[in-house]
Amino acid sequence: MAVKWSELTTDQLYGILKLRTDVFFLEQRIDETELDFRDSEPTAEHYWIADDAGIAAYLRTLLDEAPEHRDARRVVGRVVVRADRRGNGLAQQLMTAVIERHGGEPLMLHAQEYIAPLYARYGFEPFGEVYQEAGIPHRSMYRAATSRSPRKISPRPRAGTAASRRTGSAVTRPSMRDCRSASRMIRMSSP
Repeated sequence: MAVKWSELTTDQLYGILKLRTDVFFLEQRIDETELDFRDSEPTAEHYWIADDAGIAAYLRTLLDEAPEHRDARRVVGRVVVRADRRGNGLAQQLMTAVIERHGGEPLMLHAQEYIAPLYARYGFEPFGEVYQEAGIPHRSMYRAATSRSPRKISPRPRAGTAASRRTGSAVTRPSMRDCRSASRMIRMSSP
């Protein structure tokens, strides 16, 4: 779903902010400003997935006046997944929704370094040096505009799950304490 600030209900806003503060402040202990006034910009878009327990995953896109890198004005950020839903492919679903909506324009994001391979699967390429943001190593990443639809990406099975036992996979997932990245979509608005 892509929703503007003015379209968010009080309950949706509360759920989004609770998820972001639970993960970024409590788990990751990030002490930088989370509420940066960019959420309410007219061009900001909010994407999320909810389940019976509330908001399970979230990200936002912002549209900068001037590109930060090359020609990318649209920036993906605040990618977050609730602890009990990590490893279920929710961040991938949200990224797919963004690419389907904005894949025809250049995009960029600032990824925690270890999760950069997830974004690379969506065509994002790292640029510049690794840098510290909120005490966590990050990479800036750029994705050129394309007219192709994103390929379907299946979530990898978690270690110890029935799926990983069937495939013999020893996949391990980083905890959200180290990750800011990223049921059903509640609603998808059209562009």
